[in-house]
Amino acid sequence: VQLQASGGGLVQAGGSLRLSCAAGGRTFSSYLMAWFRQAPGKEREFVAAISRSTFYADSVKGRFTISRDNAKNTVYLQMNNLKPEDTAVYYCAAANRDTLYSSNRFKEQGYDYWGQGTQVTVSS
Repeated sequence: VQLQASGGGLVQAGGSLRLSCAAGGRTFSSYLMAWFRQAPGKEREFVAAISRSTFYADSVKGRFTISRDNAKNTVYLQMNNLKPEDTAVYYCAAANRDTLYSSNRFKEQGYDYWGQGTQVTVSS
């Protein structure tokens, strides 16, 4: 699966952005899709994932929404009420659906395919 993320940019605190991740391949609907992020000097961390259900990190719950359009082979991350601490490179990732039932479902080692990352910068 090839992943192409887009939609990052510079936004003021309290603003919104929507990230998109387009996937190549014919079996997109079968994958567990996720967003991770990596801030400068920090490890990559889980943000959100979607299969038939959605999952969120506590730090983004209530502000971010992950969704997918299987007809367009695309997963989205709507980010509202952005904070300076949301500044990071955001990566989309894909995993075999079985990962959903493993302890790695919210960890980067559980994901086999990664996009190139898109920068999100939130100014205060």
